[in-house]
Amino acid sequence: MPTRYLFITGGVVSSLGKGIVTASLSLLLQRRGLKVVPLKFDPYLNVDPGTMNPYQHGEVYVTEDGAETDLDLGHYERFLHQNMHRENNVTAGQVYYDLIRKERAGKFLGKTVQVVPHLTREIQERIRRLARDGVAVVIVEVGGTVGDIESLPFLEAIRQFHLEIGKDNALFVHLTLVPYLGTAEELKTKPTQHSVMKLREIGIQPDFILCRSEKHLPKSVREKIALFTNVPMQHVFEIPYVGTIYEVPLVLHKQGVDQAIADLWHLPGEPDLADWTDLVKRIKHPRHEVTVALAGKYVHMKDTYKSVYEALTHAAAQLRLRVHLRRVDTQRVEREGAEPYLRDVDAVLVPGGFGKRGVEGMIQVARYAREHGLPYLGLCLGMQVAVIEFARHVVGWADAHSTEFDPQTPHPVIVLLPEQKGVRQIGGTLRLGGYEARVFPGTLLHRLYGADRIVERHRHRYEFNPGVREVLEQAGLKVAAESVQGGLVEAIELPGHPFFVAVQYHPEFKSRPLEPHPLFVGFLKAAQEYHDKRYPLLAEA
Repeated sequence: MPTRYLFITGGVVSSLGKGIVTASLSLLLQRRGLKVVPLKFDPYLNVDPGTMNPYQHGEVYVTEDGAETDLDLGHYERFLHQNMHRENNVTAGQVYYDLIRKERAGKFLGKTVQVVPHLTREIQERIRRLARDGVAVVIVEVGGTVGDIESLPFLEAIRQFHLEIGKDNALFVHLTLVPYLGTAEELKTKPTQHSVMKLREIGIQPDFILCRSEKHLPKSVREKIALFTNVPMQHVFEIPYVGTIYEVPLVLHKQGVDQAIADLWHLPGEPDLADWTDLVKRIKHPRHEVTVALAGKYVHMKDTYKSVYEALTHAAAQLRLRVHLRRVDTQRVEREGAEPYLRDVDAVLVPGGFGKRGVEGMIQVARYAREHGLPYLGLCLGMQVAVIEFARHVVGWADAHSTEFDPQTPHPVIVLLPEQKGVRQIGGTLRLGGYEARVFPGTLLHRLYGADRIVERHRHRYEFNPGVREVLEQAGLKVAAESVQGGLVEAIELPGHPFFVAVQYHPEFKSRPLEPHPLFVGFLKAAQEYHDKRYPLLAEA
């Protein structure tokens, strides 16, 4: 069977959920026994999102091979339960960069280098690279909104690609918005009509229309959309607002979206979704609840810590918990103290980040958790602030700090180490991607993992200073894991504390809906125990 291609585009507005739709369709086709590979095209000129402001772009997702990618790759990994790689995310910056390097090297033999055909061929080549090793379907998500000038080369590339491989091997899915106007009490199809018109102007005729709407689409509305977009009515579907993103594959399957694709491609079988249905049931019908504070510097944008939120969801589903998340701006903690924000929560999580803003607030949060026996999970920067706090208030080094924030500190507990053999330093001095670590027996970390060796993903520049390790350990800090190459400190914990674990890596990137990460499961178990001690009558009930 030849490789088939499914192209996902979006119109009217951004943030409609193309990534979730791509991940959901990938899951549905995968569950039919097909090998599916997703690809995300991002039309911005940055080479990758690694240097972009989190408030502008959201989370930077890191793959096992050390690529800094769009957050949609996290959705792909979580829904498919398989690792993505740097080739699964392509930006306009990467394509232009490679094209210009070829031109400078004389690869075009004096020809005029143009958007068509040279740039579009570069884009198509990125698609073809994934059609190997028995891949049955490549699903391509084109970022941006139809009508944006940045997306035009990508749309032209997939138009040409469709023409080349034939309509029997490629399908177009267009995601759009059907707004409801309360004043008129009507669903409006005109934005969808205009969005499809834009696509057709450049030669792309959608095979399917997926409509986001806050209201159910009656048959009359679907008929109108079909008439004005030249799409059969049975290929016009709706995506209602659901309680969890993990319900989207079930919603699409119930409407027959994957079956309609299978019919056009003559694909056999039915998807087995029993475990996924059970997952959604556990998410939507918890038995207990806890309140978790997430104390960070980017809490005002929900996508910045996307993988952290999803990892909490996965662990909560396994434990049948509802997690009430309290987002705490650590800049406010600096002014007002930690107690007003943490006195009535069951656990606190401090995630990663870069820059000095809000760091002193994070240190206060770590101190509050340590002194009050409040379950604490620190990720990346969350580990570094825990080490700084311990050095200041337990060891007695009042001026201890990271050289990232205070280069002149007399007690540098977090430092920029020289490059070491075997440590990839991509993007300057960042340690990126998966690294192996040894977990020490007898630690809480070892009990959680149930393993002596682990591989976790990193995205950071500064490290625990090995020169102060002995002093901190003598004062009661426990090093729970270190890297196999270089002996870098990967995790610390506090013996005697109900749950105080902080890691230099990002475990949230490896959590999966059906395989929650053990650190998050252990963290939420500790939160539930803390909650039950505070409210014993509720625990008995």
